[in-house]
Amino acid sequence: MNASEAVPVALETKSLSKRFVAGGREVQALRDVSFRVRHGIVTGLVGPDGAGKTTLMRLAAGLLVPASGSITVLGMDASRDSLRVQSALGYMPQRFGLYEDLSVQENLDLYADLQGVPRQERRDRYAELMRMTGLERFMQRLAGRLSGGMKQKLGLACTLVRAPRLLLLDEPTVGVDPVSRRELWAIVDRLVRDEGMSVLLSTAYLDEAERCDDVVLLHDGSVLAAGEPAALTARMQGRAYALTAPGANKRDVLARASALPGVIDGVIQADHVRLVTEQAQAPDIGALLAAFPGARIEPVPPRFEDGFVALLRAARPAPAAAPGASETIAAETNAGEVMIEVHDVKRRFGDFYAVDGVSFDVHRGEVFGLLGPNGAGKSTTFRMLCGLLPASAGTLRVAGVDLRRAASAARGRIGYMSQKFSLYGNLGVRQNLDFFARVYGLAGRRRSERIEWALGEFELAAYAESISADLPLGYKQRLALACALMHEPDILFLDEPTSGVDPLARREFWGRINALARAQVTVLVTTHFMEEAEYCDRLAILASGRLLAVGAPGEIKAAQAVPQAGITMEDAFIRLIETSEQRTGQP
Repeated sequence: MNASEAVPVALETKSLSKRFVAGGREVQALRDVSFRVRHGIVTGLVGPDGAGKTTLMRLAAGLLVPASGSITVLGMDASRDSLRVQSALGYMPQRFGLYEDLSVQENLDLYADLQGVPRQERRDRYAELMRMTGLERFMQRLAGRLSGGMKQKLGLACTLVRAPRLLLLDEPTVGVDPVSRRELWAIVDRLVRDEGMSVLLSTAYLDEAERCDDVVLLHDGSVLAAGEPAALTARMQGRAYALTAPGANKRDVLARASALPGVIDGVIQADHVRLVTEQAQAPDIGALLAAFPGARIEPVPPRFEDGFVALLRAARPAPAAAPGASETIAAETNAGEVMIEVHDVKRRFGDFYAVDGVSFDVHRGEVFGLLGPNGAGKSTTFRMLCGLLPASAGTLRVAGVDLRRAASAARGRIGYMSQKFSLYGNLGVRQNLDFFARVYGLAGRRRSERIEWALGEFELAAYAESISADLPLGYKQRLALACALMHEPDILFLDEPTSGVDPLARREFWGRINALARAQVTVLVTTHFMEEAEYCDRLAILASGRLLAVGAPGEIKAAQAVPQAGITMEDAFIRLIETSEQRTGQP
């Protein structure tokens, strides 16, 4: 029997609570949280940003003291025996402190020094970690020159230079592409299988939650449910359905179907709309048949996400009405008009081509997804299309304007929402709206009207005088989108807009995007959520600055499906990237 087996559980919380004071008000980060982490398995701590995941991780690592309750780690009280706890576990926070001006080797040496690893043990341990992470060839590369996924793997390796009994991973896959996420999970699986390590891993990705042995669902600091993912999925048996309406616009179908009695969730998935019901009974689609002749509905297997959404719906009152942000945005326009034209575009930094001969176009009212692994050239392409970075060669037109000749004229036709909350956090909500209205040239009565529109449409009136930095994440997202729409743009650029939010906030956001698209606003979006890729009309997939594929999600999946049927968007994406790497020889 080893030391870890002598302790009944790896981690246990009992009535754990933690409060903070932020912005002059008290925030209850955790409320009466109780659960166990079993030895030798992966336990997922699942929830959106602000749910309490990081606070719980820091309590487990002995970095915070609870307001009440207790947390026991490997049989030790994490508050009273914090130094002993820290010597027995590994903790990789969200922003792991790599030193970007040091090499991979030097980062490993630094963390080995900090963790007291004897020098005679390091060579074998480093070799094992580099094989595990696939970084053997990059020992002398500066950490700052690694891709996002490679940095995450190096951070994990640094955490593991001294093999811990319990590993705490705080959202290790946030912001990394599906290929890197899959590689990180392979490492975690190997640690559990081969080294018998216990892992507590937090994530906002619900497909990752399904990979865990146990899950703890957190929301607003409280435990919604805990247990095996399959158990939560099983509760949803008979409550998931696929609605197909041949020839109909999927967004129109979704808008109508989501309003049917008994439907609590709806998303676009491939060529159909996926619905989840309140009870184990198919919704009556008779009212849809006049608008969508030939529509049919059939049951489909439930997913873990269905169970989480059902729990959130029960805990949170439903919105008064579906979002309709587009109703005052777009006038009558020419559907099908090319709004974004990218032809043989290149962007060079010295001898390096971040974008190399990329071509695609986007039509009015289309939702177009730009996908690719970290370092693929998506951000560079985005910056060029926003007029923030000139192309080295090729043609770029936005709303009919040549960006190489009149970038400032095009900027007035577009709205932009960045991946990170980029508004002025020290300004109030109304002040941010006023500032961006002025930046976009709105004045007088028109500016006042648009500010009031944004406060009402995005349900921000109650927060109008609140400091923006103190808003809950979902409301920060609403404010950022409202600011991007103040000047009623023809084109909206969205850079990973739903990162970190819960499933309901993501659905609300996409409800607004779908409404904009139905009103003929053109949307270009990047995302690492492969489910969101299915919401798009068409996709462009990039790797190493080159275009790998363009087409509808179904077309891209079909092209990668031989000989396997039922391929997911993530499967297709990974096959494309791996094929490209094999062809070019690049990692």
